[in-house]
Amino acid sequence: MPTYDYVCDACGHEFEAFESIKADPQTDCPGCAKPSLRRKIGPGAAILFKGSGFYQTDYRSDSYKQAAKADTSAKAASSGDSSKAASSSPSPAPSAPSGGGSAS
Repeated sequence: MPTYDYVCDACGHEFEAFESIKADPQTDCPGCAKPSLRRKIGPGAAILFKGSGFYQTDYRSDSYKQAAKADTSAKAASSGDSSKAASSSPSPAPSAPSGGGSAS
């Protein structure tokens, strides 16, 4: 549940409220009891990433982690072999067309 900041337009009282997202915003100020309370717009909560783009609170099973590790290492091995093959045999240079004249 998020924490919301409120401010009263009548008396200037500011406070935080820990409420559900589905809850309606509060309207009555706890300081002056007038219905001039409004919810402030804030930056929100920070999203913390961990590892390869998952949220810090996400958890994966051990079998998923092992399969992902095997898949990553297989891709690295296959891409490493193809780059070695490409670098060991240089590509032939394009040759200029021969026959500098016209055939009449």
